[in-house]
Amino acid sequence: MNVIPKAVDAALGRILVIIPTYNELEALPRILARVQSSVPTAEILIVDDNSPDGTGRIADQWVADHTGIHVLHRVGKAGLGAAYLAGFSWGLQQGFDVLVEMDADGSHQPEQLPDLLAALKYSDLVLGSRWVEGGGTQNWSRNREVLSKGGNYYTKKMLGIDINDATGGYRAFKASTLRALDLDEVASAGYCFQVDLAWRTKQRGFIVTEVPITFVEREVGTSKMSRKIVTEALWKVTVWGIERRIKMMKKMLVKNNGENQ
Repeated sequence: MNVIPKAVDAALGRILVIIPTYNELEALPRILARVQSSVPTAEILIVDDNSPDGTGRIADQWVADHTGIHVLHRVGKAGLGAAYLAGFSWGLQQGFDVLVEMDADGSHQPEQLPDLLAALKYSDLVLGSRWVEGGGTQNWSRNREVLSKGGNYYTKKMLGIDINDATGGYRAFKASTLRALDLDEVASAGYCFQVDLAWRTKQRGFIVTEVPITFVEREVGTSKMSRKIVTEALWKVTVWGIERRIKMMKKMLVKNNGENQ
């Protein structure tokens, strides 16, 4: 794909795109080439969970043949959240100023990354959003679209956050934001990891901006989405929402008792 790169503000500093992989042998070379074409100044970290199909070997070849590409080999499959946390830790240690989450399968279009980075100039976290004006999906079934919209609406109401797409995984963080989020306390490993980080960011008063993206269903490889992942996310959001309401009720009781004394 031939792309004319959009200018990225040098004031953002060093940019690291983190791409977790597990059995992405076919997809990985394509996404790496597209990232380098779309944002030539960005560096890339591949976090491979010991893929049986040889994705790790392909990653090593790219590291040897290209500048600005790194690979972090992990001993086994431990979940998307754990992979990103490992990537965040590596990137922060290396002194990057911006850390980007991106899927390996092409669902997150690198050509839209400059739009996310532009919004980061006035935000602490930028979310690539399917469910704001101008956003959407490509090649999704109606059922999957309803499930995603419904899950995000439920999340928004349960957690009291003004975010339309808290489950999306295409996002850009300022390093200063991640350092303030107590990442050692993040326990969610599946797709609810995305909800967890967005919620933590809002709770700490940071500016979160949603930028419209078009999420494209993968053309090669196998989707990692499963009923178990969806169920885990809904369950955790429910628990977090109940805990939030209990805390609010306790605060109200303390306030009312103080006023009545």
